[in-house]
Amino acid sequence: MKTIFTVLTLVFSVFAYSQIETPQPSPNSTLTQNVGLSEVMVAYSRPSANERVVFGELVPFDKKWRTGANENTIITFSDDVEVQGQLLTAGSYAVFSIPKKDSWDVFFYEDIDNWGLPVTWNEDAVVAMINVPTKTLNHHVETFTIGFDNINLEKAHLKISWEKTMVEVPIDFPTDELVMSNINSVMDGPSANDYFNSAIYYLSANKDLAQAEEWMEKGMEMFENKPYWMLRQQSLIYAANGKKDKAIETAKASLAGAKKAGNADYIKMNEDSLKEWGAK
Repeated sequence: MKTIFTVLTLVFSVFAYSQIETPQPSPNSTLTQNVGLSEVMVAYSRPSANERVVFGELVPFDKKWRTGANENTIITFSDDVEVQGQLLTAGSYAVFSIPKKDSWDVFFYEDIDNWGLPVTWNEDAVVAMINVPTKTLNHHVETFTIGFDNINLEKAHLKISWEKTMVEVPIDFPTDELVMSNINSVMDGPSANDYFNSAIYYLSANKDLAQAEEWMEKGMEMFENKPYWMLRQQSLIYAANGKKDKAIETAKASLAGAKKAGNADYIKMNEDSLKEWGAK
């Protein structure tokens, strides 16, 4: 009896302390995207269609949905953003939706501690809501997918796709405000890199190009041996201001530095520009 008791005790102990790991049917995924100077992260679960009809059946029309599987789909912003003029302050939000045949209502919900939908929906927790049209894809998306597309300095689309349906939520990021704050804060005692970065931002954002040229020249004056990658940008600013002679002269200096450094990319970029500007 003692032997049987010992064996049973051992068996029950193994069951009590063992943990069998199995894969999740809807695996977790996390994606991070930089937009301008901001970072946005989405954590969500990814169910698959598995030959089922998704929208209208597996996910009913006209009912709130967790927008994924398992825990809340959570989006986190490093800075304040806007969704159709609605402010989302920096922080995390659950993403819920009401899929409809021709459009979706997408909700940003400040209570993120839910498994799926909240037990009691709190309208006061809805920080922003946007209605977006559905788009029919010409290919099948087997596994529920969230990503970012149409990214530029100040905007990105949160793209939600599954089966042959896709919706896009446009989000505005405060890039210009952040950059201008950075620029203004250092202009009292800027370094060469501060001048350079500010000038390049003005060029890429098509702001005051005369100001960009002035900053670039001030920054370049601080170097005894001017870096070829900075000369390259300076030539583009001169060209944007219609000063082709200066652009060509500066591009030739950048080309010489790139050849000395053996940088094939900058050699080609300068040669292409010199050809475009009609250099001899």
